[in-house]
Amino acid sequence: MNVSDAERVSAVLESIKYQKTENINDADLIVVTMCSVRQSAVDRVHGLVEKFKTIRKTNPKLRTILTGCVLKRDKKIFAEGFDYVVDIKDIKELPKLIQLKEMAGSGNYLDITPKYSSKFSANVPIMTGCNNFCSYCVVPYTREREISRPAVEIISEIKNLAKKGYKEIWLLGQNVNSYKDGDINFPKLLKMINKTLGNFWVRFTSSHPKDFNKEVINAMAEGKKITPYLNLPIQSGDDKVLKAMNRHYTVKDYKNKIKELRKKIPDICLSTDIIVGFPGETEKQFENTAKLFRDIKYDMAYINKYSTRAGTSAAKLKDNVSITEKKRREKVLTEILKQTALEKNKKYIGKKTIVLIDNKKDNILFGKDKYYKTVQVTSNKNLLGKFMKVKITDALAWSLKGKINEK
Repeated sequence: MNVSDAERVSAVLESIKYQKTENINDADLIVVTMCSVRQSAVDRVHGLVEKFKTIRKTNPKLRTILTGCVLKRDKKIFAEGFDYVVDIKDIKELPKLIQLKEMAGSGNYLDITPKYSSKFSANVPIMTGCNNFCSYCVVPYTREREISRPAVEIISEIKNLAKKGYKEIWLLGQNVNSYKDGDINFPKLLKMINKTLGNFWVRFTSSHPKDFNKEVINAMAEGKKITPYLNLPIQSGDDKVLKAMNRHYTVKDYKNKIKELRKKIPDICLSTDIIVGFPGETEKQFENTAKLFRDIKYDMAYINKYSTRAGTSAAKLKDNVSITEKKRREKVLTEILKQTALEKNKKYIGKKTIVLIDNKKDNILFGKDKYYKTVQVTSNKNLLGKFMKVKITDALAWSLKGKINEK
């Protein structure tokens, strides 16, 4: 979501003739789009403030602006490090701020046409904000309550992207499953997008298990443009920890949804998010998460060590799991994941797949297939942003290798 925010900031700045510089030391204006999900992200912004002080020694005219996902208490802290702290919904007003005119505050910032950072893969926000109040998360306090973007605007943006030849559309939101525009919910939106003309894939993030239902599964199964990949964060494999996290579902609920998903889409590629070492998490409770990993057999997982985030309700709890133990638990889950991911990837050997090439290093090309698997091929051609037929020849835990099928 912050990448999408930054693309809109870029569009606003270019509208008043600002040009991007590759060297931060040459900048007249620096706008930081902040992420507040983890304390480490906030700490990086503190580090930038120190860097600004150094730059100002040779460039005293430098102006700095902070926007994005900023907690109210952090706005006060960063007010001393930045010239301006601007609410993300007010970025339309940046020209007035930069030109030292009065800011009035205006409309929905999501209707700003972004300056897309890629020529073939685009982020399209469909909603912003969150109503869930997970105990470890500040998003409801930074993004405020859920607001869904009008479906007509979303479809219009996607149609324009398709006409320009974009190959991949990411639908974004803090909880895409709770999207609602009149009688258009998320499954109906997926069906509308699927009918849009063009040769492109549709992916989406993030999903909350409590709102992920059979209607969404059916829309995924029926939509030819919707890729068979899903990130469904469980965060913990223990019901008591989930309750402490304020997640509003049980492990059994989650497993039933995965069972239904795999019934409808047998080849679905599944990833998840996990927090290890949440305050009070016992060894037994962690073992429940390890068991869940063995049972579900994820293709990928994003495993995070819990760290206290000021401003959340979990910050009031005693962080009583040592960093050493958190690292051990992270390693245990990573090893389980490595085994199951390799086991799954080996099944792709000898099969053909379509890969969207998105990166290149010398004559080594990298891309993602429809399952969101990283695929590596060799070619001296410039194939960035193109769909290529690839035959898989080798499997690693985190990626696949293949040969481009010229036929």
